[in-house]
Amino acid sequence: MSILYVDADACPVKEEAERVATRYKVPMKLVSNGGLRLSRNPLVEVVIVPDGPDIADMWIADRAGRGDVVVTGDIPLAARTVASGARTLSHNGEAFTAANIGPRLAQRDLMADLRAADPFRQGGGRAFSKADRARFLDALEREVRAALREGTP
Repeated sequence: MSILYVDADACPVKEEAERVATRYKVPMKLVSNGGLRLSRNPLVEVVIVPDGPDIADMWIADRAGRGDVVVTGDIPLAARTVASGARTLSHNGEAFTAANIGPRLAQRDLMADLRAADPFRQGGGRAFSKADRARFLDALEREVRAALREGTP
């Protein structure tokens, strides 16, 4: 059975993910170290993990596999879930794959080094847009359908 895992800390598309999970009747696990509103949706489970660096990421990585879908903005978590066979998406709908995760990890490491070397080079990218949200919904629909096909014997 497919499961939709959402790295819920600072995730801007939780509601969209819940709509897709409901449409396809796929269980959804919102994983966080706290501060999430509980859902009345019986398909949605809020998983609260202990505080600590990357505890939510480790929880997801230890469980996600072939036939599952993971939503995360965390590149190292994406690398682990891609390696386990899970379909993995960023919040803007970009699919992480075996072909692109290596360069994404390298880019992440390079940017971390640049920020460490130049304290004035802080700050994030552009704001999350309606187009990002729409792209995410389209991509999640596609990935959930594919995951359900994978999970069918």
